[in-house]
Amino acid sequence: MRTLRTALAAALAVPALLLPSGTAAAAPGETLSAPLSGLVAALPVEDEGPRDGYSREQFKHWIDADHNGCNTRNEVLLRDAVVAPQITGRCTIVANTGVWKSWYDETTQTDKFDVDIDHMVPLGEAWDSGAAVWSAAERQAYANDLDDPRSLLAVHDSANQSKADRDPAQWMPPAASATCRYIADWVTVKTRWRLSTDPAEHAAIQRITAACDNPVITVALAR
Repeated sequence: MRTLRTALAAALAVPALLLPSGTAAAAPGETLSAPLSGLVAALPVEDEGPRDGYSREQFKHWIDADHNGCNTRNEVLLRDAVVAPQITGRCTIVANTGVWKSWYDETTQTDKFDVDIDHMVPLGEAWDSGAAVWSAAERQAYANDLDDPRSLLAVHDSANQSKADRDPAQWMPPAASATCRYIADWVTVKTRWRLSTDPAEHAAIQRITAACDNPVITVALAR
């Protein structure tokens, strides 16, 4: 597989790409900045095999990483609320308080039970795209990634359930206003975690991004 640095350089070959210098490949913790089209071109394209061995339990999620009483789900609910919900105890969100706007389908929720926390690149898709060979610690970090707000987001539960584990060749948000943001965030998360794309997925990403602006994306590599 090509290194991310090599793939990006081949895709862009322009000085606007801000890559760390002095190393053969970008390393975890380093930050890359590149036009969206360049990140798309640099995504590895590989066929996906059968989803052998996968279960959601392979990705331990909704942990309390910083031991502040809020698990990952509640951290995202609090972060993404447009009207802050009431909290009791250390981090119990009171039902029917707070407001969340789901940009996937342009709906508004006022009950936390109508809000799901979506993994931008779903756990099953991550497994198919490289996470099957990760360590348990890496999969846990992926499933609870609060360091990049594009990785996890609060959305209408019906939209999230419709999405399931599908990639952009199979599912896109129903709101037309969400298309370009969604595809940019998808590419960002795949880049951040060095995940591959299958041929149909990559073709769909290229087709969709061609109709969008070409913003410069900045992403810190998680692995």
